[in-house]
Amino acid sequence: MGIAENLKAIRESLPEGVLLVAVSKTKSQAEILEAYRAGQRDFGENKVQEMAGKAMSLPPDIRWHMIGHLQRNKVKYLAGFVHLVHGVDSLRLLEEINRRGAQENRIIDCLLQVHIAEEATKFGFDAAELQALISGDNLAGLAHVRIRGLMGMATFTDDQAQVRREFRSLKTLFDRLFAGNPEANILSMGMSGDYEMAVDAGSTLVRIGSSIFGTRP
Repeated sequence: MGIAENLKAIRESLPEGVLLVAVSKTKSQAEILEAYRAGQRDFGENKVQEMAGKAMSLPPDIRWHMIGHLQRNKVKYLAGFVHLVHGVDSLRLLEEINRRGAQENRIIDCLLQVHIAEEATKFGFDAAELQALISGDNLAGLAHVRIRGLMGMATFTDDQAQVRREFRSLKTLFDRLFAGNPEANILSMGMSGDYEMAVDAGSTLVRIGSSIFGTRP
């Protein structure tokens, strides 16, 4: 199947209220435009310069999601246009996003990344750090960032019970931290290989690349 057919199949598999972000990293402008013409507007990139270059030459109503690990010295390149930063994993990064947002006179939506996987290579806050950040006063002065929810990636494993357990733990944390906060309504978890389990656990946003565009070389 082609990109448009893949998108249609995935959209039909998602319940209402779950946002699909098409992971377009390494993909050509022609491939992105094919998805765009099929109605897709949310695209995810993991390299700042690649995303900035695509944003300059592709339709202006595309919503660009920064889904990779973001370094503080790269924030300036996306602060003017990024729709959502998925992987905020430190207060220092959040402060830099706020600083650049002030320069651009805009509020930048962010997700706090939680380390739920058993792999040591994943970035993110642990539950105690997250609780301290949200319940403390560090966020009060950050007028140019808006915390929209959480993001987490499960362990890369064939053990589906473990993956489900990790997704459920993140949903529990999300519910505990953001109960009664209508702005923080995004729980980003689930990719091509595990998004159905993530949606079952309560994900409201899935990041899917290879199932749309085909496997990367």
